[in-house]
Amino acid sequence: MKIVIALNAFKGSISSIDAGKAVSRGIRKALPNSEVVICPVADGGDGLLDVVKSLPSSKTIKCKVVGPRKEKICSEFCWLPKEKTAFIEMALASGLAMLPENLRNPMETTTYGTGQLIARALKLNPEKIILGIGGSATCDGGTGAAAALGVVFFDKTGKAITVPTGGDLNRISGIDSRNAEELSKSKMIEIICDVENPLLGSKGSAAVYAPQKGATPAQVSELEHGLAIFAGMVRKHTGKDIRKIKGGGAAGGISAGFYGLFGARLKKGIDVVFELVELEKKIKGADLVITGEGRLDSQTAYGKAPAGVAKLAKKHKVPCMAICGCAGKNLANLRKTGINSVWPICKEAKNTEDSMRNAGRYLEITACKAINKQRGAK
Repeated sequence: MKIVIALNAFKGSISSIDAGKAVSRGIRKALPNSEVVICPVADGGDGLLDVVKSLPSSKTIKCKVVGPRKEKICSEFCWLPKEKTAFIEMALASGLAMLPENLRNPMETTTYGTGQLIARALKLNPEKIILGIGGSATCDGGTGAAAALGVVFFDKTGKAITVPTGGDLNRISGIDSRNAEELSKSKMIEIICDVENPLLGSKGSAAVYAPQKGATPAQVSELEHGLAIFAGMVRKHTGKDIRKIKGGGAAGGISAGFYGLFGARLKKGIDVVFELVELEKKIKGADLVITGEGRLDSQTAYGKAPAGVAKLAKKHKVPCMAICGCAGKNLANLRKTGINSVWPICKEAKNTEDSMRNAGRYLEITACKAINKQRGAK
């Protein structure tokens, strides 16, 4: 029996690779002679680099950059020499998880470190730079990252804003991108994400995501105003209207900002990652596919990795089950994607903290039970 394990990371708990290994151990307890293929996946959020690192040709390059609150940190990105492609995970330079709750404030955080990672990758003469933008602590429209790449933002006095934050958006009155013209012309940056929110409005970056990053209602209004000013300046400078781009509001508006300033292309994370790991090729001829992530709910069906995995399994008429940390109540849309059964590991744990801390153990136990039920064993 061939079983393909294609799990996303369990956010804040266990990586996609380690989760896959745990599920594999559970499968082998139930079916010792089964053929198990572990294929970690991601949708553009946290865990992208873990997936890339699983590829034999991947190289990890470490470098020092500025963190979300301008502190010096050590970060990294992945490089595929043959493909001449760099993979950068925004969360590893400008991530929310890097900050304690009392320091989470998108008015004061910057994407500058993400730009430094891109700048370092450019020294390798890449043909493509793929930027995963999930898990950010920022709402600066990507101005911090753009500044690290040579774009200069001026305030009303003509003074350069050296390391822009969300709170600096209201101050921008001029842009000089001459130092980044070559990058803009290359159009080598691809941004992958799993949301479709625009930059502005009730479903925009500030309104939807800034509160999750520590913004107060008053700060949300200020950030909205700042992003509108920034969008106006980008339109004046480049002729591009970044206000209503699908997905432009992701990660504090960096996708909209990079589209306007560098001609970045926005792509669905699962499309890029699935092609990279050759998931469809692995699913063909399988007897069972197991997918999952930390939480499955009604929103998982829209662009998230488990739904994408299930759709591929359904395409090739392979049964698919999901193992997750916890599950919401309304999973009807998720089941339509091809997931036949859902197995939350929280049912084995004492509480949520126990479930997250000992996810590997509970993934193994749950996988064994799921396989036994699948084959009708008692």
